[in-house]
Amino acid sequence: MNIYREKINSELADWKHQIAHPPAPSFRTIKRIQRKLNRLIPHQIHTIITHAIKDIMRAVLYGAEFSTPKREGTIAIHHAEEMIRETIWFYSSSAAAQGAITGLGGLVSSVADFPLWLSIKMKMLFEIAKLYGYDTKDFQERLFILHVFQLAFSSRQRKLRTYDIIANWDEMKAKLPQNIHEFNWHGFQLEYRNNLDLIKLFQMIPGIGAVVGGCTNHKLTYRLGKTAMNAYRLRKLNSNQLSPIN
Repeated sequence: MNIYREKINSELADWKHQIAHPPAPSFRTIKRIQRKLNRLIPHQIHTIITHAIKDIMRAVLYGAEFSTPKREGTIAIHHAEEMIRETIWFYSSSAAAQGAITGLGGLVSSVADFPLWLSIKMKMLFEIAKLYGYDTKDFQERLFILHVFQLAFSSRQRKLRTYDIIANWDEMKAKLPQNIHEFNWHGFQLEYRNNLDLIKLFQMIPGIGAVVGGCTNHKLTYRLGKTAMNAYRLRKLNSNQLSPIN
């Protein structure tokens, strides 16, 4: 177990370095191009996507369809993480298939990709939480899931702030919104949409959209899963709960 703990510590150190490391100049160029392309998308499409994000995120906080009961019994961390890796791969593959299908029809069908893909990612996060031993019926556990999501899809500045919240979760959770109406939905959805890879926009082009949608959905869902793993590892390590999982 000490060897596995050392492995986790090493991976967490690499992860923290990636979060803190400033983006390359080319990244800023890509974001400028992305903003220009976003302006070409009809306003109605932006409105549909925004409402879809808000509705699904609210369901994450209160919807029974996302609930997964806390896992009974005790599992060693390395066994739990074997199952978590399989879970991440399953949901990444499911997201890839869904992205390929919706990408076939270009702009119109790609709009449907946002709510479908978002639901897949959230279900994956709830499964990961369960495997780490957390009860997702708890409102604060759902808030934690939203912060994990923000950590994966945010600007560098927001990532750093969110990382600090997750690293000090036991102290910070009492200061977070306890009511759905207090949550910053506008900022949340803007960060999410503005920090998707540029290539995601090419899913809206008929013909190549299927390939782009499949590859991008897989890549970004996998990134989210790995972010969740490290976030829960950090939380357990800081709470002296790394081994075993309860």
